[in-house]
Amino acid sequence: MNPLLATLGGKLTERWLNLLVLPGALFLAVTAVGATLGHRHWHDIDRLRTALDDLATRPALDRAGTAALLVALILLAATAASLAAQFLGGVIERYWLRFGRDPLSRALTVRRVRRWRERDARLDAAVGSAGWTGAGPDDTVTVPSGTLARIQSLTEARDRVALREPARPTWYGDRMQATADRVEAAYGVDLAALWPRLWLVLPEPAVRHIQSAHDSFSAAARLAAWAVGYALLACWWWPAVLAALGCAAVARSRARTALEALAGLVEAAVDVHGRELATRVGLLPPEAQGLLAHDTGDGMSAVFRKAE
Repeated sequence: MNPLLATLGGKLTERWLNLLVLPGALFLAVTAVGATLGHRHWHDIDRLRTALDDLATRPALDRAGTAALLVALILLAATAASLAAQFLGGVIERYWLRFGRDPLSRALTVRRVRRWRERDARLDAAVGSAGWTGAGPDDTVTVPSGTLARIQSLTEARDRVALREPARPTWYGDRMQATADRVEAAYGVDLAALWPRLWLVLPEPAVRHIQSAHDSFSAAARLAAWAVGYALLACWWWPAVLAALGCAAVARSRARTALEALAGLVEAAVDVHGRELATRVGLLPPEAQGLLAHDTGDGMSAVFRKAE
């Protein structure tokens, strides 16, 4: 038992250091530098060195108790800053996935719809003006390589806005909405009603992969929260804006990658295990074969919604 407790304690300590202490300590260090230098002396290293020397020569720091108390306070402050970033990260995560009901969100949705339609129209024009060479011996239609590359480029440009016509104010929300729409179109099932039940029957490897993708998305949201913190710090020390921009850029890239993976895994889970769930709730016999039919999907939605 003692080795097990020691292992668990070591892992908890490592997670505490990596998730709470180190990011918070880095933010506190930048805050201290910014408060010492300010805008006027933003690059004055001698001023910072002098401030550190003055702090080190204070008599109170010669006492072990005072030094230990100072370290404890720094650790507590770093943990508090990281907890605040985690809370703000949760808010940002919900903000990214929100529906557009407030005026600002509706305006953003309308703007995204306009951009998507413009790019979709350019794609349709490129497809319509493509130089098709006709069907070959195996009934395939060939397209000039230059035209195909342009069509692929326009398709990627449109999909960067949304895979389908936007219905939410952010790409993240639209990506998850596209997954729900694709599942409903393929199987006739409501993903929001299906998912909590499907989660209970997923095997451990699938659960682990989906949880990992979701954790990556949450970590990106926390990094965006740190970007907000550094942006506020830039009001006192402008170089902090560089850290804010860096955190924001990395957070955006990681969030898109993580959510793309999460949406794909959710859709794959329905593809692979949707029939198993229908069998478990009694809508399909165990010996049934083939894909999940629309009438079965409609029946699953009706059962899971409790006839709401």
